[in-house]
Amino acid sequence: MFIDAIEAVSRFTRPIHTIMRSYGGQQLLPGAATLFFVNENGFAVTCKHVADMLIQADQINQHFMKFKQERQTILNQPKYKALLKGLELKYHYQPNSTVQLKNNFVDCVDKLSGFNIHTHPTLDLAIVQFMGFDQIRYTDCAKFAPLSAELKQGKFLCRLGFPFPEFNNYTYNQSTDDIEWTQTGMNVSPRFPLEGMVTRFLADPQHGLYGIEMSTPGLRGQSGGPLFDDKGTVYGMQFSTKHLHLGFDLEDKEIMINNQLKKINDYSFIHLGQCIHAETIKAFLKQHGVTYYEV
Repeated sequence: MFIDAIEAVSRFTRPIHTIMRSYGGQQLLPGAATLFFVNENGFAVTCKHVADMLIQADQINQHFMKFKQERQTILNQPKYKALLKGLELKYHYQPNSTVQLKNNFVDCVDKLSGFNIHTHPTLDLAIVQFMGFDQIRYTDCAKFAPLSAELKQGKFLCRLGFPFPEFNNYTYNQSTDDIEWTQTGMNVSPRFPLEGMVTRFLADPQHGLYGIEMSTPGLRGQSGGPLFDDKGTVYGMQFSTKHLHLGFDLEDKEIMINNQLKKINDYSFIHLGQCIHAETIKAFLKQHGVTYYEV
């Protein structure tokens, strides 16, 4: 049903690869998010929580660089351990503190000098403008559903994103105490589509109708990915998943497992994806003078 649509939407949907390191170790944690381009001038939309991560990355990395510079000055001091403890308190570092966070925009533009970000004041929505490139590496732009398009309960739509990160083109450089992207290893993760039915709509007194609820969850890594129909027309953007308790709880329920009677507990939830409505996205783009297209 969505075969051609997924191919079409893949032309303007791209992953953001992330590597993170905590203060307590050298092991890196990979992650991913999604964005999609709305015009040929390097403008994309994603979630506000994804954009905040992009903004925070530079602050986190600069903070750690200052820490390393101060740590270098005490390396040969006789009371190094005590001085280091004081330095950790000064920089608020604990074993689980994030000290490095680096992002890689995959197949977006040929080069990047920076980006401008506009975040919605109240909704999980942001615009990212890529700066300093010569060529774009996406091959199409999103086409939004027009205002007249009908969207009712029961309509099947699909989301596309990049959960389950499999890329491994990164390393920890022990000599520089730094995390780095490399030219070796796998630099891609498979795209992952997930279909669902429109169940309800999201609205409140402040925003009016602003979102769409889906019968299936949005997966980690699909945040910022488009919601589209079987023609590739964009109806929204995945931003979160809610978890509703079903009440079908089982406690001390006896079942047979491998020919043995065992007692289990099970608490059932339904996981529903939430998407920003296309009309909300278009209004935000229009507010910031960003060109977009409709079918």
